[in-house]
Amino acid sequence: MSRYLCLLLTACMALPLSSMASSLIVIADQGGTPALPYYQDLVPEPTSQEAKQQNIGVHGAGAFPVQSAQLTPGLVQGRVINAPGLQPMFLVGDDELSKTWLSQRREQLKQIQAVGIVINVANAERFAEVSRWAADLKLVPAPANELAGRLSIRHYPVLITATAIQQ
Repeated sequence: MSRYLCLLLTACMALPLSSMASSLIVIADQGGTPALPYYQDLVPEPTSQEAKQQNIGVHGAGAFPVQSAQLTPGLVQGRVINAPGLQPMFLVGDDELSKTWLSQRREQLKQIQAVGIVINVANAERFAEVSRWAADLKLVPAPANELAGRLSIRHYPVLITATAIQQ
């Protein structure tokens, strides 16, 4: 008797699922264009020991130049923010102010495990040079115009944490 009850319950549960599956309507399918060209310049992990030492996570001509037109090297007025859960990050460029800032704050940035975004850099060679300034800090080349707009940042180098924006 209990075996028949289990079969009956299973059938009752499966019936609504099968009727829902037949009533699904595809609104749009715009497939047919491969997305691979958009991702071919990205590499999830460095492929050599040298790349790991330089913290290079992108390659190819498509990654450079990186430009953040809304941000320029300059002084940043520190302020308090409320962004719980935000991983510490810093913005630097390929300029003398960023080089000096990195050398002065490298240990602090390492202790808080901050990730660096190189927001203005012309090519892979200059990115490698900025990586040498940062030593063993993690860096990625990427524009930051949207981030700058959201946080009302005009200048860099800058450290952004869950509680503050500071230079």
